[in-house]
Amino acid sequence: MAQAPSVYKNQKGNRSNYLPKIGKEGYIMQPDIKWLDDPQVFRVGQLPAHSDHKIYASVEEMERQESSLGQCLNGTWQFAYAKNPMSRPEDFYQPDYDAAGFGEIQVPCHIEMAGYDKIHYINTLYPWEGKVYRRPAYALGKDKKEEGSFSEAEYNPVGSYRKTFDLDEGLRGKRVCIRFDGAEQAIYVWLNGQFVGYAEDSFTPSEFDLTPYIKESGNLLAVEVYKNSTAAYLEDQDFFRFFGIYRDVVLYAKPALHVEDMWVKPVLSADNQSGSLSLQLKISGEGDSLPADAVAEYAMIDRDGGVRLKGELPLRAETELPAQTVEQVIPWSNRNPYLYQMKITLRDGQGRIVETASCDIGFRRIEICNKVIMFNGKRLIINGVNRHEWSAEGGRCISMEDMEWDIECFKRNNINAVRTCHYPDQLVWYELCDKNGIYMMSETNLESHGSWQKDALEASWNVPGSLPEWKEAVVDRARSNFETFKNHPSILFWSLGNESYVGDDIEAMQTFFKEKDDGRIVHYEGVIYDRTYEDTVSEVESRMYATPDDIVKYLENHPKKPFILCEYMHDMGNSIGGMKSYIDLLDRFEMYQGGFIWDYIDQAVYAQDKVTGRKVLCYGGDFDDRPSNYEFSGNGIVFADRTEKPAIQEVKYYYGLHE
Repeated sequence: MAQAPSVYKNQKGNRSNYLPKIGKEGYIMQPDIKWLDDPQVFRVGQLPAHSDHKIYASVEEMERQESSLGQCLNGTWQFAYAKNPMSRPEDFYQPDYDAAGFGEIQVPCHIEMAGYDKIHYINTLYPWEGKVYRRPAYALGKDKKEEGSFSEAEYNPVGSYRKTFDLDEGLRGKRVCIRFDGAEQAIYVWLNGQFVGYAEDSFTPSEFDLTPYIKESGNLLAVEVYKNSTAAYLEDQDFFRFFGIYRDVVLYAKPALHVEDMWVKPVLSADNQSGSLSLQLKISGEGDSLPADAVAEYAMIDRDGGVRLKGELPLRAETELPAQTVEQVIPWSNRNPYLYQMKITLRDGQGRIVETASCDIGFRRIEICNKVIMFNGKRLIINGVNRHEWSAEGGRCISMEDMEWDIECFKRNNINAVRTCHYPDQLVWYELCDKNGIYMMSETNLESHGSWQKDALEASWNVPGSLPEWKEAVVDRARSNFETFKNHPSILFWSLGNESYVGDDIEAMQTFFKEKDDGRIVHYEGVIYDRTYEDTVSEVESRMYATPDDIVKYLENHPKKPFILCEYMHDMGNSIGGMKSYIDLLDRFEMYQGGFIWDYIDQAVYAQDKVTGRKVLCYGGDFDDRPSNYEFSGNGIVFADRTEKPAIQEVKYYYGLHE
């Protein structure tokens, strides 16, 4: 076959970013390491983002919640570490490669937590500051492509992963895809020696179609993970700078008929007793067309198994159910997080069940009325926290037990809301928030404060700004956030990111969310730095660390929008004092809606003290990491080992005043 050009840039129409592995032109994709340097290349061969619904081969599987269509690849993988791209084992993905020199690593796991590279914490600066002069591509001019910044860097560690596997019985003979739930920061993927694709967004699922190259047995999956790429400029969060495959890796099979995407839109009516429900489905089949007489049956089921709404739709590539009235629904809320199950059953032309799909939904209503955010007809009060994913044992590789503990901590301390700072979390966290009535601000994976928070707030060069070369990358991150989590009732706000200044590119992210028109409110804080975007970015006035006097000044001077503190009470050490002055404002101003404490949990890592030999919690700077922001990683109301700090007593008391 002819070879395609090595670099597929995101030109008009996004065709290149969704280019299949074997294109219509007969091209086979070839990877290019220079993609690391180009912000216009951020997804190659990657499947479009879609809803995180569950799929099963039968109704019985759904009832047991055990699917034969999935296979987990977690566990022990072969692994090699290299300090830079030039020293990596370039041909490691070949089936005949001699990997005798490879070690082993557990997946999921951060590479640094497995003993490679250096554990490093930093806040605002980029991790290479003071060591390497580097500027974002195109930030200093159209001709400043900064080629080689990452692909030829003397320090840009590479992890080379290999995994051999046989297909489970339930996946054989079907279309097979792979999903990386989280891989930081840029990954290249091969199967059986064939290049599959490339992805950058570290905190949303990256999926690839393996069907052309998959075998029933003896498969070799190879993944190359780079610590830095142009994505580093967009992922400058205040956290430990890890890399590697740190969330689950899963295979899933698509039967002959498959629900690619489902968007269920339940809306609570103004009477808070009835509602409407509409449905959009995307369906794929094994051939170019779907079989005649195939149908999609839908059913909305309550907690007791009662069917509240049902019917069937003719099967099309895109199938839509217009809004249907549903009488006597139970609203979803923090006090009563009532969930219904939406079930889709695909039947072929002979009436046989091919696949079932499901997701949980809730009827609720969020809106802005007279400049006040209203939830189910009442003023919304946010008693919230910002929450990094964190474990003292595993870093951002956290367990189900960690997440369940966090939910219980929220509930016993009157915390009703969480901001996923500053990236999407594990898929199961959204389900836990749905089931437990935790209001969520779902944040897009974007933070670039190192490009404009210099010695002063200075945006002579910053990203994404209004640079056209960076626009599609950040809009794609917004798209992944929306498409993946759109069915979760806990999400009341979409957030465009954090501390990334403002500009045309962030305005384009706002436009994307509003065009989807899903009833949620769009949030962003950075408008305060450039009020020319005030009417086109963010539906709320959001600030961080505004004083009570600042809030009063805004609300008493013809405010345009309701007011939220996306970060406040910065809990460094045990410094949660002064909370009363913020909580009192809730009784003075309806337009003041509360806020999210910074933050929920300390970022610290267990390590052995060299002097005492004891297992201790180590913060930034304890690993000889430079530059570092040291103890600035310790801002939580709970310690990194999930021991509650004394400060949480204040949180429980004051948040309990406005439950």
